[in-house]
Amino acid sequence: MTRELFWLTLTVIMTGLLWIPYILNRSQVRGLAGAMANPSRGDKPHAEWATRLMFAHDNAVENLIIFAPLVLILAQIDYSTKWTVYACAVYFWSRLAHLIVYTMGLPVFRTLAFTVGFLAQAVLALAIFKVV
Repeated sequence: MTRELFWLTLTVIMTGLLWIPYILNRSQVRGLAGAMANPSRGDKPHAEWATRLMFAHDNAVENLIIFAPLVLILAQIDYSTKWTVYACAVYFWSRLAHLIVYTMGLPVFRTLAFTVGFLAQAVLALAIFKVV
């Protein structure tokens, strides 16, 4: 496994686990039956942090759709540099930071973490064309 694929794997695992805390909050707020029921407009709302976590999870999935193919393309063309490895590690940590600051409700830091992740993706895109 390349180091880029390692970071992709960690990112996928993290993204895949993000639903657990907000579903636990949903169970706490609505009860187990309410958590398993179909959503309706009259549902008791999640805690504010859980709602923000849901949005962070959605954003993580949306960005994974960009990050994963970039890493897989690099693996397919057998291209790896210290910059592609750094970019993948930075992407993972920026997504973790994004999750934390979004859940805490810190909008400026959320935007900064998102931007760092975007820049890491840009490095990977440039690497595909062997610019970096």
